[in-house]
Amino acid sequence: MMLKLLPKTNIDFLKFRKAYYTLFALVLIGGIICFFTKGFNMGIDFTGGTMVQVKFDAPVEMGAIRDALSATGAESELQSFGDHSYAISEKSTSSEVGVVQARIEKALDTLNVPYTVLMTNSVGPAVGENMTERALWSILLSLVFIIIYVAFRFSNILWGVSGVIALFHDLFVMLFAFSLTQREIDLVVVAAFLTVAGFSINDTIVIFDRMRENKHLHPKMKFGELINLSINETLSRTIITTLTVIFAVVILYVFGGEVINSFAFAMLVGCISGVYSTIALTTPLVYTWSHGEYNDGSELNKPAVKLPAQVQREEAAAEGYAPKKTVTKIKRTRRNRK
Repeated sequence: MMLKLLPKTNIDFLKFRKAYYTLFALVLIGGIICFFTKGFNMGIDFTGGTMVQVKFDAPVEMGAIRDALSATGAESELQSFGDHSYAISEKSTSSEVGVVQARIEKALDTLNVPYTVLMTNSVGPAVGENMTERALWSILLSLVFIIIYVAFRFSNILWGVSGVIALFHDLFVMLFAFSLTQREIDLVVVAAFLTVAGFSINDTIVIFDRMRENKHLHPKMKFGELINLSINETLSRTIITTLTVIFAVVILYVFGGEVINSFAFAMLVGCISGVYSTIALTTPLVYTWSHGEYNDGSELNKPAVKLPAQVQREEAAAEGYAPKKTVTKIKRTRRNRK
């Protein structure tokens, strides 16, 4: 038996659809303003920089290494590879590789632990641009394939488009959060964006499936009532699934360290936004675009064809029902005979 976190609810979600659309518009305006005023803090993967990989002869705490690097005044990224090996990255141009390496080595010398520089790599702007282009193509292609899949699954492209608009809302909110907080965006964060897209569309498909099932169970129910019924029936499942993910993400955010902190932050914002957009954008858009009528392109939803009057009389006679005029005429004939 499926666990239910909430008792049976009967919330009219479509009643507030105009408020949902207004909030969506405000988020778009606020996000665009933030993008132009604050911009994004892009990582080395996209802007280019220098990475120095070192190996210590003895165990060293990452916190101590991070404090030593912070003392130089430069912004550095630290990543552990195990076996006392670390990768230290800084944003820089190709001509600054030697300067960056010297600054990093000077900071590490203050730890008084012997180490060896394994390698030094420079990521140029051309590579950064290539990665930016690939990241954008990955996101766009994933959205296109989601439209195709949902449209094919439910025989209506409007359902697929509404689902992708909700995904766009989630990704936009995540970008808004990263621009507002000036957190660094790297390939790990892009992976979080794609993960949230898959998580969000999964909730949407669950509700769409329940809507299709309820259409067959309640063929005379109005489309708005059918949508509200489907959301209420899956609400407990949505909350349980989301809370499970959020609990895990919060643990990663608090205890996972700086390496995956941005990934956890993106997942946290995206999961909360995904639940909201599934309920407040996807189904209201389907309802609005269909003008409150169920339409999935199937034969079951075509209007019934009205039969001609002559055909209706013949069918009634075949079933034993005589027309009213005929009955009246027979009664008069019997009276005349008496």
